[in-house]
Amino acid sequence: MMITKLYKRLLGIVGIVGLLGMASCSDEPDAANYYTFTGEMMSDFLKSPDRPQYSKFATIVERAGLMDLLATYGHYTCFVPSNDAVDAFLQKRGLSDLSQLTDADCDTIARTHLVSNMYTTFEMVTDRLPTANLMNRYLATSRGFDNDSNAVIFLEGIAHINFELKDDSVENGIVQPIDQVIEKSNSYVTDAMRDNPRISTFYNALKATGVYDDVLGVVDPDWNPKDYDRVYQKSYNWSEVYWVPDTKKYGYTFFIEPDDLLESKYGIKKGDLRALYELACSIYDEVYPEDVNAPGHSFENLKDSVNPLKRFIQYHILNKYCAGTSDLTPMEEPSFCKGAIGIDESLTNPSDWHYTLLPHTMMKVDQATVKNNLGPSVYRDRYINRRYDEKFAIEGQHIDPTVETEPTHDAVNGHYFYVDDIVAFTKEVQDKVQNVRIRMDFATIFPEIIGNGLRSEGTLKEDDANNPDDSSTPKNGRNYYFPDGYLDGVSFSNCLMVLRRPHEIYNCYLWDEIDLFGDYDITFRLPPVPFSGEWQIRLGYTAFESRGVAQIYLDNIPQGIPLDMSKDLKSDMYLGDAFISTLSDYDNLSAEEKAEQQKQLKNLGACLYPRSIYHKGGYSGAAEYDITYESSVRRILSQSYLDASKDHFLRIRVASDGKKGNNNEFMLDFLELVPKSVFGVDGDGEMEDEL
Repeated sequence: MMITKLYKRLLGIVGIVGLLGMASCSDEPDAANYYTFTGEMMSDFLKSPDRPQYSKFATIVERAGLMDLLATYGHYTCFVPSNDAVDAFLQKRGLSDLSQLTDADCDTIARTHLVSNMYTTFEMVTDRLPTANLMNRYLATSRGFDNDSNAVIFLEGIAHINFELKDDSVENGIVQPIDQVIEKSNSYVTDAMRDNPRISTFYNALKATGVYDDVLGVVDPDWNPKDYDRVYQKSYNWSEVYWVPDTKKYGYTFFIEPDDLLESKYGIKKGDLRALYELACSIYDEVYPEDVNAPGHSFENLKDSVNPLKRFIQYHILNKYCAGTSDLTPMEEPSFCKGAIGIDESLTNPSDWHYTLLPHTMMKVDQATVKNNLGPSVYRDRYINRRYDEKFAIEGQHIDPTVETEPTHDAVNGHYFYVDDIVAFTKEVQDKVQNVRIRMDFATIFPEIIGNGLRSEGTLKEDDANNPDDSSTPKNGRNYYFPDGYLDGVSFSNCLMVLRRPHEIYNCYLWDEIDLFGDYDITFRLPPVPFSGEWQIRLGYTAFESRGVAQIYLDNIPQGIPLDMSKDLKSDMYLGDAFISTLSDYDNLSAEEKAEQQKQLKNLGACLYPRSIYHKGGYSGAAEYDITYESSVRRILSQSYLDASKDHFLRIRVASDGKKGNNNEFMLDFLELVPKSVFGVDGDGEMEDEL
């Protein structure tokens, strides 16, 4: 676990309550979470005779059996439709009275309008709420204007929050009156795409190539969280509670060129699959020249694995459900980070890498924030496979976050976005855009974490370490553990594998971490590299005396000496007293001095943490940069040839004598895959960029 220098000495500090917790709503609350309040509760608000305009929604909540919940428990946001909005909803369904709704209808309506966290309109800055509603669906948000020209928040592109009545606070949450009933589609994402006439060419290609059959998953029917008990485990000095995830969902995210774009830019008329196939050939014949003469390459074999059109469609699809653009790059927190958590956006663009359905490929998604490298990009918008720096000016494809009222973009097992140009794994993407240091938080390496809504779990400023909350819906969010088999491509034995929710005081990337405990022997599939060649594999972690020793293997071949996580950069193993622990002293070094220090550390198999990563200080809440923390270590695990056409696996096996430290605790913060074009910059006065 990571912790600031100040916080090591002040373990009793309690932070200000954060705003981004994600509590599960699938269980009834524990009795320990019932409180006695003297002020108005959400239930009182809905039933008050002074607010008769909400009486019909109150009836719906009563019939759903949720009024007692809103009377006694939790921190909620309730989007409350007026009676006129309910009447319009009933009329749309051909009904004249609430009594014609079933109890199941009422349950769905009520849960759709309730979110288990508190959000003001000020905090609705991304294109979806960070917390799912009680139906475990995310509500899309956008900004616009009402009929009186007031700036308002729209939900699902249609219902807007009343400007005069917004952000009404009650004892257990925030009430947001709205002018229409919110509805969420219960269809598959493929059905939602079928019903959109703007994307018929892509949809027809999805069917023709057989990729349609690969994106029909919804949930694992064998997953039952009630089969697993809560686990109590100490990490460093923190005693914490861990749950298994409530769900094991399958999901997909699509990036689609509308029909009019294909015609205007590429001359492909609506539904012309032959023309789209020829475009795919012009892209993928260069990337996969060995398959050009294969039988499966032809237009008559669109379902073959080597077919260019099939590859074209596969690369448009991620193997996880992202309900909004905020899932595609590091999480944003508007109230005190003013952007992506723990990343200095003036120095580097917040980026994530995601697996696509095209085997052995990834897609890089950037949020454009570095102003001197914006080019034509829109500040803070997101782009696919963009590289705009001192070497290249590659704009990539702009992701449109727009939420259309009809047809829907969001479904039970997926979401689709429009893009402004062809998305493809081209030679330019392979050789230029992705010929960079690939840095991935472990919450991105395992797609189930984002796909099941676990990455943004918890309040960033609040800590339960001295009084862990083991109720079924802890107010500050959950930590999780993963049984063997939950994560695809991961196998382990004798191991507890946990995900610790983000905390602003943790000096690590994106403020979260994965820890291993026990006599672990774990193997996981590495993210794919874009081209074959010599690559360094690096692990970011925090070194503490509570941590153990492990042997690393690449494809079952031992890599160097065991990694001792109790040794930090001030130890004799690394820099000792030469380590620079203040940011001003580090920044005052000349380029040659920085290069020399970097070379010295690389010779010892390590690197400083990136200059762009920070956490928050214990008292001040000011940004403190991890590059000046001796416990923040990047260790070079391997330097090896990686074949881009094959899966590669990293194995971590305990090598401690006995139960070193805290049960051999081993930490996974982030992974880097670094091509020789980056790590090979080590001449006089040169250095790998520090970001």
